[in-house]
Amino acid sequence: MDCMTTTTTTGASARIVAEVTSWAGVTSGTGRRGELAFTVGRREIGHLHGDRAAHFSFPKDVWDELHAAGRITEHPVFPGRRGPAARAIEGDEDVRDVIALLRLNYDRAVARAA
Repeated sequence: MDCMTTTTTTGASARIVAEVTSWAGVTSGTGRRGELAFTVGRREIGHLHGDRAAHFSFPKDVWDELHAAGRITEHPVFPGRRGPAARAIEGDEDVRDVIALLRLNYDRAVARAA
C-alpha cells in the first residue's frame, strides 16, 4: 500500500493578507492598477503585486535606513527617488519582512491618527 503525503502550501500573498488584515482598522482591496492595497482609514500602508513583490512608501530617513540594511530597494517606477520602495518576495524570510515593513507603516499611520 502506497502512502501519499499531501502538502498544502499557502501563497505568500495569502499569508501576508491573513496577518495584515488581522490588525485593527486595516482593510484590503484592489487598487487602481490591479494591486492588492492595504489601508488604514484613507492611508495606504503598502500593496502587493501577487506573490512576487510588495511596494511601500516611507519617510526619507526611514527609507535610507531600510535601504542601507538591504530590506528594500528602489521602487521600479521611481528609480533614484527616496521614499517609494519595493521588496521582492521569494521566500519565507521575505514574507516575514514584508509583514514587518507593513507593520512599520501601520504603526506610523495609527500614531498619526491618534
